[in-house]
Amino acid sequence: MRDAPLSAILLNWYDRNARDLPWRVGPAARENGVVPDPYRVWLSEIMLQQTTVAAVRDYFLRFTALWPAVGALAAAEESRVMGEWAGLGYYARARNLLKCARVIVSRHGGRFPDDHDALLDLPGIGPYTAAAIAAIAFDRRETVMDGNVERVMARLHNEAAPLPGVKPVLREQAAALTPARRPGDYAQAVMDLGATVCTPKSPACGICPWRDPCQARAAGTAASLPAKTPKKPKPVRYGIVYLGQRSDGAWLLERRPDKGLLGGMLGWPGAEWADTPAEAPPCDADWQTLAGEVRHTFTHFHLILTVKTARLSETASPRSGQFVPASQFRPSDLPTVMRKAFDLSQS
Repeated sequence: MRDAPLSAILLNWYDRNARDLPWRVGPAARENGVVPDPYRVWLSEIMLQQTTVAAVRDYFLRFTALWPAVGALAAAEESRVMGEWAGLGYYARARNLLKCARVIVSRHGGRFPDDHDALLDLPGIGPYTAAAIAAIAFDRRETVMDGNVERVMARLHNEAAPLPGVKPVLREQAAALTPARRPGDYAQAVMDLGATVCTPKSPACGICPWRDPCQARAAGTAASLPAKTPKKPKPVRYGIVYLGQRSDGAWLLERRPDKGLLGGMLGWPGAEWADTPAEAPPCDADWQTLAGEVRHTFTHFHLILTVKTARLSETASPRSGQFVPASQFRPSDLPTVMRKAFDLSQS
């Protein structure tokens, strides 16, 4: 096996060490003719964008129990889909998920396209996701590049140039290794290698199937790669949210605009997030500021929220938002930052 192509060495390792994931058809099952479900591959890839396997697993199982096929998801109510997505973050993914499901049903008869370019035309599917679906679901020879693959390539070739500028070089290196035989299994094998062996910190070089040809291991630089261009410090923004509840238990909530952060999600009325947010109560009431604050980090900034609460009268006429009966209110439907505000109000 030492003189075999690197792809063959890795596939041999994958056959013995593939992770057991609920959306995956393992190598043994695939060898026995079990074909991956493109719907499950697509759903998992959308959920896994900038999210860990551990965080995604329960969401995936719940989604596929509620909507076992793309047609069922396409027919779902948007509010239900957004509610089930709550807490997973990057909420534009959930909106595009539903749009994509409906396009697949309306334009493609409920069947996923099986090539990269056609997949790219679908809502919410970019180059990485299109390559992943084409390779994993349809065994197309596509180069699948996520953070794990970038790290493996940088170390295998001892590539010292920093991310993100070096991405095209790493892609060329990955493409050169992608085999015509079993490209779907190979794509998953490289990702598994990065996730379980060639990890960001303390890579387990001693058990790596590519330890002999790995140039970074030979040079002693594996733990420091891939290099990254230093990030600018994240700015801090501030906001105020207003948690109002009537005596009958109904909560005053609003659905955020489709575009922007937390788009389409339920949340508490509040002020625009800014350096110095202005007061913006949704209705007249005796708003009381809670002790403590909510802290949350988004991709590009940190957020600190002041939380105000009030008991609202039965005749309250809000300037924004609408009342949700207590029987229909589920804190789990709120995005994480809004649920933090709710938790603070209940402490």
